[in-house]
Amino acid sequence: MFKGLFAIAYKEFLHIKRDPATRFVFIIPIFQLALFGYAIRLDVEDIRTAVVDLDNTDESRQLIDLYRNTRTFDIAHRYTSLAELDQGIVAGEVRVGVYIPDGFARQIHRGEEAQVLLLVDGSNSTEATSALNVSQAMGLYMSRHIRASSMGHRELASLGPNIPLASVDIRGRLLFNPHLRSANFFVPGLVGVILQLITVLLTSFAIVRERESGTFEQLMVTPVGSWGLLIGKLIPYSLVAIIETTLVLTIMVFMFGVPIAGSLPLLSVLSVLFLITALSLGVIISTIARNQAEAMQMAFLVLLPSILLSGFVFPLETIPDVVYPLTYLIPVRYFIEILRGLILRGAPFDALWMDTLALAVFGVGLMVLSAVRFRKRLD
Repeated sequence: MFKGLFAIAYKEFLHIKRDPATRFVFIIPIFQLALFGYAIRLDVEDIRTAVVDLDNTDESRQLIDLYRNTRTFDIAHRYTSLAELDQGIVAGEVRVGVYIPDGFARQIHRGEEAQVLLLVDGSNSTEATSALNVSQAMGLYMSRHIRASSMGHRELASLGPNIPLASVDIRGRLLFNPHLRSANFFVPGLVGVILQLITVLLTSFAIVRERESGTFEQLMVTPVGSWGLLIGKLIPYSLVAIIETTLVLTIMVFMFGVPIAGSLPLLSVLSVLFLITALSLGVIISTIARNQAEAMQMAFLVLLPSILLSGFVFPLETIPDVVYPLTYLIPVRYFIEILRGLILRGAPFDALWMDTLALAVFGVGLMVLSAVRFRKRLD
């Protein structure tokens, strides 16, 4: 029954040794484990925060210093009005806004309750919850510090734990996702990841499979030009991708209850721009891979960074500085920012033009590169 077993096993070891594709089996997992194990962090840190300080007193600056000294917040902007602060959150420039009104210190000195408005982008429920909890803790800390300074520590301790001490009331207001539904954060990002996965696999597998079956060589001897062949092969997959985009957006709205707050025509145009980028990426993979197994490995080599380093699951702010530059090389990162900006925040094009420009550069660059490699492969 087992006759020739060792001979066959020896032959397969030789095949693994001689096949360059099998090297990826060892290289890719080691590379991905080292990269993602270092880059992925679950701690909520460095939330982009903006401050509006209309009081501009020692007390208001003390509160701002409390925010600055935590690892949770990163004071990235200072605005001059509440309208400007709200606009910055809608545009995605910041996730949290601290609004200190005029008369903040005066209310504290009078022994009154000094209120501070905290605007929080509720798109990411985990990030928003952490921002609210840490802010409330800082308000309580500052309240006790003020009471301790004015009454003395012994007198403060004698009041007991049930005596209200709140002199600083940080009132949070959740924007875009007041019920903190996790689906509102994950589903729009999932749309981008799914579209990339489908389009890359469709184009790369189709061309590689056709080359394996021999029909690709038959097309090469026809009078069809290289550009005509490339675009002609991409048009059907483009239509499939557009239908898929419509389908997943419909499911997002009606099944998961995530409404589209922004412009639907703008969302459609920018989705087509991303699909061009993803289709071009699939063509590039098809010109490199010699068979479907290699195409699968390369597709997943692209897919995992697109999931873990694009802001889909983990906020970009938590990625270490050493790895963070790599996120700029991931096209789906910009599309996810566009999706969440349009779907959740209703952001106008003025707030999305940088992500759109980056996506356009990737789209044009990858399309030209895919055409060059495709033509070279034909030659």
